[in-house]
Amino acid sequence: MKSVAPFALLAAVFAVTACGGGGGGGSSGGGGSSSSSSSSASSSSGSTIITPSVPAAASISFEVHSDQDRLAISPLIYGINSGDFSDSRIRHLTFNRAGGNRITAYNWETNASNAGNDYFNQNDNYLSSSSVPGAAVTGQIQTTLNAGGEYVMSIPMAGYVSADENGGGDVNQTPDFIHTRFNVSLPKKGTAFTTTPDLTDKTVYQDEFVAFLKTTFPSAFTGSRAKISFMLDNEPDLWSSTHRRLRGSVDASEGAKLTYAELFQRTEDFASAIKDVAPNALVFGPASYGWNGYVSLQDAPDAGGRDFLNTYLDEMKAYETAHGRRIVDVLDLHWYPEAQSSSNVRITDNDDSTAVAEARVQAPRSLYDDTYTEKSWITQYSTGGPINLLPRIQAKIDAHYPGTKMSFSEYNYGGANHISGGVAQADVLGAFASHGVFAANMWPLTGSFPFILGGFDMYRNFDGSGAAFGDTSIKAATTDLSSTAIYASVDAANDQRMVVVMINRTAAAVTTGTRVWHNVLFTHAHAYQLTSASSAPVDKGAVAISGNAMSLTLPAYSVTTILLTP
Repeated sequence: MKSVAPFALLAAVFAVTACGGGGGGGSSGGGGSSSSSSSSASSSSGSTIITPSVPAAASISFEVHSDQDRLAISPLIYGINSGDFSDSRIRHLTFNRAGGNRITAYNWETNASNAGNDYFNQNDNYLSSSSVPGAAVTGQIQTTLNAGGEYVMSIPMAGYVSADENGGGDVNQTPDFIHTRFNVSLPKKGTAFTTTPDLTDKTVYQDEFVAFLKTTFPSAFTGSRAKISFMLDNEPDLWSSTHRRLRGSVDASEGAKLTYAELFQRTEDFASAIKDVAPNALVFGPASYGWNGYVSLQDAPDAGGRDFLNTYLDEMKAYETAHGRRIVDVLDLHWYPEAQSSSNVRITDNDDSTAVAEARVQAPRSLYDDTYTEKSWITQYSTGGPINLLPRIQAKIDAHYPGTKMSFSEYNYGGANHISGGVAQADVLGAFASHGVFAANMWPLTGSFPFILGGFDMYRNFDGSGAAFGDTSIKAATTDLSSTAIYASVDAANDQRMVVVMINRTAAAVTTGTRVWHNVLFTHAHAYQLTSASSAPVDKGAVAISGNAMSLTLPAYSVTTILLTP
């Protein structure tokens, strides 16, 4: 589960030097229509690029260039945690995840789990009352696959899983609870697998769980890449507090802190076991909870000043070199922004006041803007300036284990029931698309989150009939990133269609003029908008376009998706 509690104050010596990466990249970088362009250029398909007309003067200028910064968009960035893909507002998403604190001690044989610090360290049947193996997840997996989505299953890696569903509060009330209330969890069985495991042997095998899913969903494991992936547990950097009973604590004190060495060994043991059974399935890790986890595995005893993510990537690369195969395909992180408002309220809090809303819609800039410094303990005590997260993480990957994909399996920017949440969500998705993020799963912090789903709709279902952002990101720029953002896409196989997402992150309407450099002359533009008036996109009808230029006023706190066709 997500962790949003403040962390210990970081010392100044904890500062991390920003890793390369220049600015906001293609989709929301600076610049604008004041830059000059030649009258023609060659696109990736060899067609001549048409120089657009100049729109009427406006406070904001947008530029779109289909022949620049072209990047395939991974469809898995439009994901959610534990989503019901039979729901009409969720079925257009693409990726589902079983994760959170409950997974760390999940017993797939019986569906028992332990709540950890979320609820008195109790063993119970919270995930499923069924005794059928895997029932806690198989229904959700099937629904996701039926809707055309993909799934990532988190695999327990802490060494023990719940042995019972007795409830009754903390397992520490039972003498020798680690042996009486938990079963040993091992990466490899070493003998034949079964779909009806022995419930009396006090041992649960995780490669057998992978084999069980492979047997249950055989079609999901065909082809070059399986539609069911696997994640290495959940937030291991917090186990000493979230799962203190599994880390040796018998009271309110923290358990033993995880070390780099222990996590690396567990990663290699469990990831290799997964790959042995399902070699075409992707493996995600380490599912780190947040910034201090990225830097030091939450102050691991053997950190020794080594940056954790750099060291993790080095270790996984060394494993591949030694064994001839990659066992971790995706570097997975969690990101709950620490950004605060001018009134010192964190943007993920259940607070939609003016100050918090203002901070919330600015917060996504920390993903990609190397000129933006949010108000947070991270920028104050660690980075000393912009976070620039996506270029920062990509630079680590490029330097330490090239070819590794990037994922954020938990994130949330707050504002579930407020337009600021929809605006932030739309900005985040645009950033993921334009910076090559491979997968992402929003973690709901509230029971309902209509405006966050509205942000998704602007990319996945803006017309109410499944119309979606394209599969290829292209360059889009604004003259004022503090007030607006713009993202643009085309379809790799169809130059006749372009989708542009415009964001106004201010409390006042702004006028915009947009010029589109493309090899097709568009004569139709149709707009859909997300505003405070509705948590679902509203059809705003045709927008005048002439010579691939258009003028549009963006309402306060809004997202506007425009479909361009000849």
